[in-house]
Amino acid sequence: MPMLQDSKPQITTLAFITDVHANIPALERALELIDKRENVKSIVVNGDSFSIGGDPKSTLTRLKQIPNAVFVRGNHDRYLIEKIWDYDRPTVEGMDPDDPVCMDIVANQKWTFEQIGDEGEEFIREMKISHIEKLNNCFVEFTHAWFTRDDIPPTLEEAHQWRNHAQNKHPGYKNFALVHGHTHLPRYEEYGNLKIACPGSTGMPFDENQKGALGFLTIGDGTIDWEQVRFDYDINETIATLERNKPPFYKNLISTIINASIRND
Repeated sequence: MPMLQDSKPQITTLAFITDVHANIPALERALELIDKRENVKSIVVNGDSFSIGGDPKSTLTRLKQIPNAVFVRGNHDRYLIEKIWDYDRPTVEGMDPDDPVCMDIVANQKWTFEQIGDEGEEFIREMKISHIEKLNNCFVEFTHAWFTRDDIPPTLEEAHQWRNHAQNKHPGYKNFALVHGHTHLPRYEEYGNLKIACPGSTGMPFDENQKGALGFLTIGDGTIDWEQVRFDYDINETIATLERNKPPFYKNLISTIINASIRND
């Protein structure tokens, strides 16, 4: 069997940012924290970077400045390149197209697209649906939600089946990990040599904790360790940006940021 790694494997860390939703202060703080870590091989931006936030244009500029980054497409990124506002009855995540909240979210998608323009569309089209890393006898895949869908993460059973398939196809690997975003909620589960993790949301948490979130996956010689990090950022600046730019749905977004939970009231 061919060698899967160098004879002296090094400890390697992947940093995960996800669901920024155009929250520049949170993104900047997350990048500062990542910069302080050692052995970070790459930064994974795991989807939903622009829509449902106050400053998509600056977010695009900042993301393009990140070295050694992997960009994964989320469902809100997909809405932008699909231009869902042009549909006869556009909807997001199964919402009633006639629901005023759904209409406002769709209007926000159009506003976001106008902010990022052709440059942003090209950037999104170049994103990956999923990405695999094979490091130190470990097999890691990351997606926004799941490689077959971008709006429902895998159940534990689905992840187990994924592990079995990957293990049969790549018998030399000892441990497996799936890292996703989308839910805006922290997740960590283990099933034998399988780990499933979600850091939560970098820019818009839904777990009633205003702090932003990011994750670190550290891979050693056949070992995988997961760490979620919560951090403070300038939430007042985030709110001020929403109030200044007034994107569609901005009052709901301010309430969601303040309460760290979905607020469509």
